[in-house]
Amino acid sequence: MRKTSLLFVLFYILSSGQKYTKAEISLINEGNIETALPVYQTADSLQHKVLLDRSLDADPKDKTTKTLVNRMKLALLSTKSGVGIAAPQVGINRNIIWVKRFDKPDKPFEYLINPKILWRSEILNLGPEGDLSIAVFRDYFYRSQVIQIEYYDLEGKQHTEIVEGFTAIIMQHEIDHLSGILISDKIEKQKLKNFEKVELYKEVP
Repeated sequence: MRKTSLLFVLFYILSSGQKYTKAEISLINEGNIETALPVYQTADSLQHKVLLDRSLDADPKDKTTKTLVNRMKLALLSTKSGVGIAAPQVGINRNIIWVKRFDKPDKPFEYLINPKILWRSEILNLGPEGDLSIAVFRDYFYRSQVIQIEYYDLEGKQHTEIVEGFTAIIMQHEIDHLSGILISDKIEKQKLKNFEKVELYKEVP
């Protein structure tokens, strides 16, 4: 009986942890909900603190999640050149990202709720990255060339995909944001590691 009660309490804690706080709901619904939320910047000390916090899972079916997803997309589009954004970048520490799918026809923008990387390739890509929240910063980063990712949509449906190339890099960058990892800090840790160049080949028909 006690074990059953403990499991119920644990389930309650986990599920209630997905509920939005009053402060989050107020921020997500602030102003006209059909407009973009502002993109947070590291230059602002309070906004920087939010960007460094770890995010919590969101309830895909919560109406507040839908509003947040929509306003995040508008925020991303307002940047003109951005290819991805994470919820902390609009002030909400929830596990939601938008990415441009360069791996799909017409390169659409897609959202991912509670994304998790299940597997990463040992083969790495080295390429330039910038960040919408960090002004005038750009450097070269190593990222896995291929990842397996799991996420949910607004209907609560779970998806699992193998993603590679630039889209995989964007996803890894945005998922770092959900753990409070910024590329300005990541570059310092990367400098302490050693990387071996590996040549890749493909079959010629």
